[in-house]
Amino acid sequence: MQQPVEGVVKFNCRFIQAQSLPAEELREINAWRRILYLLRLIGQDPARYAGFGYGNISVRLSRAGQSAFVISGTQTGGIPELSTEHYTRVIACDPHRNFVEAEGPIRPSSESLTHGTLYRLDAAVNCVMHAHSQLIWQHAHALKIEMTDPDVLYGTPDMALEVERIWRETTAPERRIFAMGGHEDGIVAFGSSLEEAGNTLVGGFAAALQHAGKI
Repeated sequence: MQQPVEGVVKFNCRFIQAQSLPAEELREINAWRRILYLLRLIGQDPARYAGFGYGNISVRLSRAGQSAFVISGTQTGGIPELSTEHYTRVIACDPHRNFVEAEGPIRPSSESLTHGTLYRLDAAVNCVMHAHSQLIWQHAHALKIEMTDPDVLYGTPDMALEVERIWRETTAPERRIFAMGGHEDGIVAFGSSLEEAGNTLVGGFAAALQHAGKI
């Protein structure tokens, strides 16, 4: 099984240095990102994942077209509270060509291809959260959370294809959550809003705590 090395960008990226989005446009995403950090669903631990930060969050930029979204930048997982300089815009994403085009003050997260795939699959998806939870991941089967093929690595065109497969063949679109079999502890939640995606992820965390007998 692949050990998750968060922050290692595997796609080809055309990055344009540009100004950040206004702070008022990032307040909601930043509030939810802070919640996930406090729950350690996003963060950084020297003893895990080779010390790299983990987790990211994105929201669709509807005014800029269906394919564009704002996402937390690469290797921001360990920062307790992000500012405008830590978010960037993905303006084009082609998982099958392994290509991302982004503009902003920071390069996009290594999971941008997965985020972009979900936005492309369903116009009703407006938020994607990629977290790390050992509890959810270990109890995914018991919680009836779908898991991608363990042989498929994160942040690759193959993962985009795998996301498309589970979208077609499983309950993931209805559950609004899935686990990444080839990315230990990797969990992806999504929804029509930040609130829906966040509640799905936190609800999965609560269910995993109950199943594991932690409370």
